[in-house]
Amino acid sequence: MSDLFSPLKVGRLELPNRIFMAPMTRNRAPDNIANAMMAEYYRQRASGGLLITEGSQISEQGVGYPATPGIYSAEQVEGWKQVTDAVHSRGGHIFLQLWHCGRVSHPDFHAGEPAVSASAIRPAGDAFTPTGLKPFETPRELSISEIADVVEDYRKGAANAIAAGFDGVEIHGANGYLLDQFLRDGSNQRNDAYGGPIENRARLMLEVTEAVCSEVGSNRVGIRISPLQPFNDIKDSNPEATFSYLVDKLNDFNLAYLHATEMGSDAPGTAGPAFDLGKLRSIWKGVYITNAGYDKVKGNAAIAAGATDAVAFGVPFLANPDLVARLKADAELNAPDMATFYGGDEHGYTDYPAME
Repeated sequence: MSDLFSPLKVGRLELPNRIFMAPMTRNRAPDNIANAMMAEYYRQRASGGLLITEGSQISEQGVGYPATPGIYSAEQVEGWKQVTDAVHSRGGHIFLQLWHCGRVSHPDFHAGEPAVSASAIRPAGDAFTPTGLKPFETPRELSISEIADVVEDYRKGAANAIAAGFDGVEIHGANGYLLDQFLRDGSNQRNDAYGGPIENRARLMLEVTEAVCSEVGSNRVGIRISPLQPFNDIKDSNPEATFSYLVDKLNDFNLAYLHATEMGSDAPGTAGPAFDLGKLRSIWKGVYITNAGYDKVKGNAAIAAGATDAVAFGVPFLANPDLVARLKADAELNAPDMATFYGGDEHGYTDYPAME
């Protein structure tokens, strides 16, 4: 019977275990370029079956947070090579997460120009700007020609990731960022080919997936979705129908995996009406990864039951560079220091101790 410590084939990779590292923004790239400190952080965690990096912007337009890495310039490719070399030196495997924040940004990042989105709908909440929290502003609706440019940026980002030595890429379709903004009817009120019925709202996500797969091969591509997540003021009137359609269409690409996080409230009026994510698992024909609130017991039970093929751990991996060994030994886990999650130096980043 399979468990967290069983090997797993994902795309072209034979992974040693099913304990994946979830993507986590850490704001340690002050010039938007991956650096030696980040290389050490990922190197320490290379025993995970697959590491998925923090979100990495595909363009300057995609930036939405301070000190987050990109994948659109030659300098950024070189920066990420430090990371991939470090992980591969430990026998690890690593995917880069392709990211566009869309309306979850601020004019301060764009020389005073508004952020962009599916529609000109301002999200509730505050943006994290270089000078502190500021209320989100109303984004500008992308034109049809600009949408084509976004698709091309994802394609180039995927090519750059492979050039930087990554084993593959994860398309960030979750957490209220640009692709999610197009998918949900709470943020997409367009009346053209990218708005209205589910088929149109899912169009951008599917076009991006097609472009990325055609560039680097579908066996190097995963995608992350968050059907229950209201983060960044994202809403949908019928998420069960929306995500059932999307997952069914994603089957056509023969992707390396589908990563469906369970994070978020499913109460009406937030992300949308509640539904059981087991339906998406039943629709999906490939490798399925789940995430949020798992430990060894819950993870092993989910894998044994066929509810998932692997589990992506977030905060436990943040605080425990040797998480795989600790779980195997039933050892105590380090307590995470929430004050150092975002920004700063090595403290709370590369100084968490391994087991004696």
